[in-house]
Amino acid sequence: MAGTKMTSKTFTLNTGDKIPAVGLGTWQSAPNQVRNAVKVALQKGYRHIDTALAYGNEKEVGQGIKDSGVPREEIWLTTKLDNTWHHIVSEGIETSLKDLDTEYVDLYLMHWPSSTDPNDKKKHLPDWDFIKTWQEMQKLPGTGKVKNIGVSNFGIKNLEKLLNDPSCKTVPAVNQIELHPNNPSPKLVAYCKEKGIHCTAYSCLGSTDSPLYKDPTLLKVAEEKGKTPQQVLLMWGLQHEWSVIPKSVTQARIEKNFELDGWDLSTEEMQKLDNLRDRFKVCGDAWLPVKVFFGDDE
Repeated sequence: MAGTKMTSKTFTLNTGDKIPAVGLGTWQSAPNQVRNAVKVALQKGYRHIDTALAYGNEKEVGQGIKDSGVPREEIWLTTKLDNTWHHIVSEGIETSLKDLDTEYVDLYLMHWPSSTDPNDKKKHLPDWDFIKTWQEMQKLPGTGKVKNIGVSNFGIKNLEKLLNDPSCKTVPAVNQIELHPNNPSPKLVAYCKEKGIHCTAYSCLGSTDSPLYKDPTLLKVAEEKGKTPQQVLLMWGLQHEWSVIPKSVTQARIEKNFELDGWDLSTEEMQKLDNLRDRFKVCGDAWLPVKVFFGDDE
């Protein structure tokens, strides 16, 4: 493992396409900062950029890609369908492609399993659910606008509902979920693996001001390794065979987070991080009109 070049590592999806193991996340990245963050990341060597219609920064992400000078075909670009667009999937992807100023995305995700009423975000659409959304998303890979489709924030209960529906002809290529040592979701990860669904870890650094950065076990592993806690968290995710999308807009951090070649975590170090006792989630579901987390991931 120590000889593995993590920065050029890819994971093969159930479609045969290869997703780069390390990407740049852009959630909560202000539009005036994200353009430069994307450019810096791509020039450093990142080849995977993750955004979403809901982030309100797709236009700047697209500009950052252009600014970088890296050819579009060398970049894996992921974006997501917003909750209030579930019933108009074709308009959702068109909006994203226009703002990103690209002809296609490599991965299009259903951001949440919640078909929210655009006129009242406290309500769910009465005649629509994520099964119908997936029926529409399944049409996209044939259009040339989307290479792979997947989901995000799907627990086992909702994945079962989706996969067991007769209309589900395409198994999601990816499930993008919150994964870090304080939210390791072993049952969900095992379920996805069994079904051939790749996991991408968001909030893989535990987000800003995370309790993780006070965790003595993590700090000790990082200190003994001569690595930052962030680098250790990323390596932990990568060695679990997940792609990771750390978010930062600071050039020094973006570059530091990519220094993952030529070292690894030992089995003992992995076990220490696997056994951290604290639990917290960065992303809950209280803001949604429907519950999407059922405690079925542990």
